[in-house]
Amino acid sequence: MASQHQHDSQNGQAGDHNHGDHADYYSRRAEAIQALLIEKGVCSLNDIMTKADEIDARTPEDGARIVAKAWVDPEYKKRLIADPLTAIQEVGVVLAETAPRLRVLENTDKIHHLGVCTLCSCFPRAVIGRPPDWYKGLAYRSRVVVDPRGVLREFGTELDDSVEVRVMDSSADMRYLVLPKRPDGTENMSEEDLAKLVTLESMIGVTHAKSPASTVAGS
Repeated sequence: MASQHQHDSQNGQAGDHNHGDHADYYSRRAEAIQALLIEKGVCSLNDIMTKADEIDARTPEDGARIVAKAWVDPEYKKRLIADPLTAIQEVGVVLAETAPRLRVLENTDKIHHLGVCTLCSCFPRAVIGRPPDWYKGLAYRSRVVVDPRGVLREFGTELDDSVEVRVMDSSADMRYLVLPKRPDGTENMSEEDLAKLVTLESMIGVTHAKSPASTVAGS
């Protein structure tokens, strides 16, 4: 087993990604930047609020549609991994040009990715909505980088020792969306039904996508 903790901030130093430790400062800075943009005529308050509302309206169902399409369309999956911001527009999810970079990481039989933001709560909100409370909690953020398999087990996810676990640390400039493995026994399912198997947790990587049997049992 090889566990990796990868941080995408410049030079790999925590000092490049400390907005969680100075939330009040960054909140005031954001307000000042917003006021300056409005004063300079770059955009209006309504433009800013509209874009914020669009982001807040995102839900895990938006991400599930992206995953399901990648499961059924190999060419789309290639585009999604190579150029996520362009590919997700094909399913109606549009990100602003100023949005953080997004990487889509595919879980396979050999590699399992899971996401975290060790210093705050950076999350692909514009694709799958708000992060769950546990994702923002210190317990998850601190433990997942040192004991990822232990954390996975707490979510009911058991991996073979041969599977490499990669913990991907989000930053202000980079967000990660996990493409979970397609469950067995779904070969004849429609894209719409496949999307119902995709959970928020599976797109973070702490669980697998649901099995068709569990969906039937829960209905």
